[in-house]
Amino acid sequence: MPSNKTILSAVQPTGQLTIGNYLGAIKNWIGLQEDNNCIYFVVDMHALTTRHVAADLRKSVYSSVALYLACGLDPEKSTLYIQSHLPQHAELSWLLSCYTMHGELSRMTQFKDKSAKNVENINAGLFNYPVLMAADILLFNTDVVPVGDDQKQHLELARDVATRFNGIYGDTFTVPEGFHTKEGARIMSLQDPTIKMSKSDPNGGACAFLLDSRDDIIRKFKRAVTDSGNEIIAAPDKPGVMNLLNIYAAFTGQAVAQAEADFAGKGYGDFKLAVGEVVSDALAPIQTRHAEFMSDRAQLDDIVKMGAEKAYPLARKTLGKVYKRVGLR
Repeated sequence: MPSNKTILSAVQPTGQLTIGNYLGAIKNWIGLQEDNNCIYFVVDMHALTTRHVAADLRKSVYSSVALYLACGLDPEKSTLYIQSHLPQHAELSWLLSCYTMHGELSRMTQFKDKSAKNVENINAGLFNYPVLMAADILLFNTDVVPVGDDQKQHLELARDVATRFNGIYGDTFTVPEGFHTKEGARIMSLQDPTIKMSKSDPNGGACAFLLDSRDDIIRKFKRAVTDSGNEIIAAPDKPGVMNLLNIYAAFTGQAVAQAEADFAGKGYGDFKLAVGEVVSDALAPIQTRHAEFMSDRAQLDDIVKMGAEKAYPLARKTLGKVYKRVGLR
């Protein structure tokens, strides 16, 4: 695990956060904040690439901040704020777009996937999304970015743009490294374990959300797709069972091999119920704390304001350096 580094990560506020978001990102942030300069924020500007109701977006933004806090992020140890509260994100994004090639953006698989799913709204913001992400990262001279498999391509673009800019104007940006956690980093759909769990999945049973009720969580796991045969083992030909074993291991802190041993000789019904119970038990205290934070909007406003005030000097310094390099005052 990194130490004495500037670490940055964020999650979109659109939709509810899933256990995949928690295990693959937020849970890992908690340990990182102890020995690093951690910057975490809600990327509300990224959320604008899809059509939405303004009031719903505002509520989702605050709910995301409350979830960060409920999961254990400490605003005294980390910098926690809302992306749109710092205009430097958008300003640097425009500058970097002038040093990002059209061909690079055309190759982004996430753009292709989202365009295929939403053919009525293939907007320029969706195409330029990776540039804003690069600006998010490079704005703070980030050393390390905790990243899942689906974001590796975007991080590589940020690295390429930073290297290109540095090659033209001299040492300006830190070229960030990725940090990938293995256990629980990629949680798959409960209904199609060949694809990643996604909060935008139209099948509500495919995702377990952090704010789902206990009954809903257990119901979803009882209906989770498993595989032929009856052995509970992590094997390539058993993606459904392997996904549930990964989830169980991640929430209990056990190795997958130990989880396999726990369920040796048991049937799928008992196995899926046990996974659902472990997940709901782990999420119960998070849900309680989330409700407490959401009941005090003034406290949330104070926390994100403090975070933005901590982040502003860093963002302003980087943007000022970039302006000077390219000849702007």
